[in-house]
Amino acid sequence: MLHCRGGAFYTGHTDDLERRMAQHASGAVAGFTSDKLPVALVWSQDFSTRMEALEAERRIKGWSRAKKMALIRGDWLQISRLARGKNGPSSSSGRTGED
Repeated sequence: MLHCRGGAFYTGHTDDLERRMAQHASGAVAGFTSDKLPVALVWSQDFSTRMEALEAERRIKGWSRAKKMALIRGDWLQISRLARGKNGPSSSSGRTGED
């Protein structure tokens, strides 16, 4: 996860973190981060497979800013609290609570 200018977070996955960081830092990657330089790596994790990394990326992208910041701090208790503290169904469930 990268922290970008303006306070935004960028979450992605790669097979070569050092190469990918150099690409982001130089602005060589067109898109989200190129407009928000400088960027700083604030969290990373190794995964056994690319599929596990992609699943983690998708999950984290859906998290609130508070939950991402707890992850960066390694505050698993807060992550758990924030996960339990959601009111109603997730936004991806398609439910609104109305019949």
